[in-house]
Amino acid sequence: EVQLQASGGGSVQSGGSLTLACAASGFNFYEFEIGWFRQAPGKVLEGVSCISSYGDNTRYLDSVKGRFTISRDNANNIVYLQMNTLKPEDTAVYYCVILDFWGQGTQVTVSS
Repeated sequence: EVQLQASGGGSVQSGGSLTLACAASGFNFYEFEIGWFRQAPGKVLEGVSCISSYGDNTRYLDSVKGRFTISRDNANNIVYLQMNTLKPEDTAVYYCVILDFWGQGTQVTVSS
């Protein structure tokens, strides 16, 4: 059974930082690209970032480039999203996603 457990969300002030983590199990983690999506109330779902199976390729939503960094630890089946210089518009529930499987989400709230 595929399981994705996201953690690390919280409430910070504008300019602050958070690191999200997603622990995966139930599949060969190292074989798959994995991504982070976010959903803010009343807004469309956005793909924030993704990372290739061995971590050599990454992509980012334009609005987070230079502020967010995705990484992965294939030995421990974890993917991270380091978020710096957070803005109120980053407020959303963040999900880690692999293929059609979604984690439960973690809330990030950035106050101005």
